[in-house]
Amino acid sequence: MKICSISITIVAGLFTLFVPFAGSNQSNDTTITINGHTAGVTPFISNVSLTASDTTVLKSIQFTIAPKPGSLTRPLSGTYANYYLVNRGFENPQTGEIMLPVYGLYDGRANSVTLTYRFKDGSSKQAHTTITTAAYDDQCGYNNATLLQPRTDSTDLSYDYIFISNGGCGNNSPVIIDTDNEVRWVSPTSILGALNAASLFINNAVYETHGATLSRVDLDGRITVLGDYSSDRVENFHHNIDPGKTGALLEADTTAYYESVVMEVDFFGNLLKTWNLADIISAAMRAGGDDPSQFVFRRTPQSNNDWFHNNAVTYNRADDSVIVSSRENFVIAIDYETGAIKWILGDPTKKWYQFPSLRQFALRVAPGSLAPIGQHGLSITYDEALLLHDNGLPSSFQQPPGQLRTFSSPRKYQLDLNRKVATEVWNYEQNQSVYSPICSCVYEDAPLNYLIDFSSIGFGTPNGSAELLGLNSAVETIFYYQYPSAPCQVAYNSRPIHLENTKFPAVQSRVQNLSTRGTVMSGDNVLINGFVVSGPGTKTVVVRALGPSLSSFGLSGVLDDPVLTVYNSSGEIIESNDNWQTDVGATFIAENGLAPSDPSEAAAVVANLAPGAYTVVVTGGNSTEGISLAEVYEIPRPGGTSKLTNVSGRSFVGTGDNALINGFIVGDVGSATVVVRALGRSLASFGVSNPLSNPVLTIYDSKGSVIASNDNWQRDPNNVVFLPENGLAPPNALDSALVLHLPAGAYTAIVRGANGTTGNALVEVYQLP
Repeated sequence: MKICSISITIVAGLFTLFVPFAGSNQSNDTTITINGHTAGVTPFISNVSLTASDTTVLKSIQFTIAPKPGSLTRPLSGTYANYYLVNRGFENPQTGEIMLPVYGLYDGRANSVTLTYRFKDGSSKQAHTTITTAAYDDQCGYNNATLLQPRTDSTDLSYDYIFISNGGCGNNSPVIIDTDNEVRWVSPTSILGALNAASLFINNAVYETHGATLSRVDLDGRITVLGDYSSDRVENFHHNIDPGKTGALLEADTTAYYESVVMEVDFFGNLLKTWNLADIISAAMRAGGDDPSQFVFRRTPQSNNDWFHNNAVTYNRADDSVIVSSRENFVIAIDYETGAIKWILGDPTKKWYQFPSLRQFALRVAPGSLAPIGQHGLSITYDEALLLHDNGLPSSFQQPPGQLRTFSSPRKYQLDLNRKVATEVWNYEQNQSVYSPICSCVYEDAPLNYLIDFSSIGFGTPNGSAELLGLNSAVETIFYYQYPSAPCQVAYNSRPIHLENTKFPAVQSRVQNLSTRGTVMSGDNVLINGFVVSGPGTKTVVVRALGPSLSSFGLSGVLDDPVLTVYNSSGEIIESNDNWQTDVGATFIAENGLAPSDPSEAAAVVANLAPGAYTVVVTGGNSTEGISLAEVYEIPRPGGTSKLTNVSGRSFVGTGDNALINGFIVGDVGSATVVVRALGRSLASFGVSNPLSNPVLTIYDSKGSVIASNDNWQRDPNNVVFLPENGLAPPNALDSALVLHLPAGAYTAIVRGANGTTGNALVEVYQLP
């Protein structure tokens, strides 16, 4: 469902509102010369040599590569903060020399590249250069695919770039292609020795394993070995690297166990936690009166004993669980801290189901649903469902082996953990015509936008192939490519990624800023924003209260003269402002692109906030009334460790344009798990008069599409489990709430009253830790 009302577009528009600072001249006063460029470690990387007359005034440098003629992808672009260039040794502030890495170039082609220089006073300017690259020896055949469906001209697909882990074809793995099927980046890590399929793109870098080591490969081609885990009895890592709670989840073969050990390491390579599924399952079987030696096996000198065959792991922040795919048996969820089994989902005709100790954890598959068999590529979708690729291959080691299907399909399951029922809510069976028995995967990018990888079609035959297929939210095929392939060689595991505007340093996924639009009246009917800073350090934010400028977005009855006041948790005023240009931080506000467009609007810099709760109250100057927008922006700083962990907004909910509208942005990298709540009647216990009796909560993406909605929070089975576990169950059954696993982007939460009711309501966004 899409909507076109001004109530949605006003929030999305104001996220990017920018007015250049009057009189800015650093762009005119600074000369930046392009001296040339040198080839990088692969044809897809080049280093542009620059000289700046003054680097101290530079805020950032961005490069943008023009798409090739006929391309349907968004341009690849990267932005480097100036301090990042200095810290990485790419810039010499004394001489003004800058070496700017440009990655994602087309090989064998003259690339048109635009450089955008941004300065601290808010000014900017551009320059252009051409970079001609050498041809790449594509030994995997990506550029010679059979186009079963060429990329369409649809702009609805949420992603344009694909990160591919392959089985080692050619000299470079992994690989990044765009959705035109052009190779845009390859790893240079063949110099490290034998290639391994385990890799992950996260934090705008590639993490790869080689034997028992983990390396980080930056997009500029720099390789950093992070850790060697041979002292932890690791022989090698296999299959996937997956995002974890704090770092990355690695699947290890140790000297004692084959494909049943999961390790989490942070992004500096430090080992955080280890789970041995052999130990966990054995303990559960003994506790349930079964003999684990009938199911669980150690490695021996004669055999690897592939009893488990772990091929994917995912972390679910909503209930702090690690979910593991065992190709031989099932999908199993364990508690992150204790390792205790939470649930098991799999084929009940397999061996595991014969043991009562394991059967007690089984989720029942709802009528009309199929249990996963030999699955790969686990992940959690935006609406907290389990997504996987159901290969249909029975067990090879365990007996009985279970069912054999003659087709494969992505499947999505909603799990009702109270009733212990798994319901299949989506699949893509293609008339049960595709069989890809091993490897393969499916991942969701933006809600309902999928990338499907069939990596072993025709397994065991001379004419085997791999296929990549992209679906938008309307289930339209946007591209469909086929590659000649030995099993798993070309596209072992493929994930959608975003290179449209990578930023360095990478911004971690979190709620970065909040905007709340509502009606400012008198008494309790003011506009209130709340936010919490979590430590250990301090945080700088910019707060704004807009009124007159909202009329340019079609709103009537706007607040003519907003006034903002910031309070700490003790109720003390720590900052206030009426007209933004009178604030001591006005220049800083402009430098960060946050200058309001009308002098009567309010804005203030609130610096060095200690961890704690803060409140922004917007009133009308001279007791005026009208619609206003209150915003809190997190200002990132080098080395900063504090962040906004939850944000809230309170206002009077009327009808029409007078709804309570809350906008929030999830940071530039990856995804974040958030809880959004709308409270009404329960506000009365806090002394708020005229509370909204029955709030209805709806979440929209940046395109104005509804992605989730809730009336009474207990009607959603996810809420009943996840909200109490996180201490976020709303006080009243008529309050609304949603648990969402959201990719980076801008979102809008709208609160209205059921059946047109009105009153004061509070909307809150919590990021789960």
